[in-house]
Amino acid sequence: MKMIVAIVQDKDSNRLSNQFIEQNIRATKLSTTGGFLRSGNTTFLIGIEDERVDEVMALIKETSHTRDQFMTPPVNMDVSMDQTASYPVEVTVGGATCFVLPVEAFQQF
Repeated sequence: MKMIVAIVQDKDSNRLSNQFIEQNIRATKLSTTGGFLRSGNTTFLIGIEDERVDEVMALIKETSHTRDQFMTPPVNMDVSMDQTASYPVEVTVGGATCFVLPVEAFQQF
């Protein structure tokens, strides 16, 4: 048995959650925040049999998309105002970050 920890952008979380339900994959959904953009994410905790890990990873890959978005870098107060004029920059966000961990024991009560 494995534990998959999958961190996806909020925009993809409902679609992924629906895919898990359709494929009879149990997942715990946690609201999280992180990344350098401090954006909303969803972390899924998925306990799954070893032979289904590739199936789950494929669902996550199909559902979690990267996208380009503009952000304004934070202002640095240590320099003069002329140097702090920030312009929006385009960055790629989204996708998924997944960790697959071995599970030593599993019990359901």
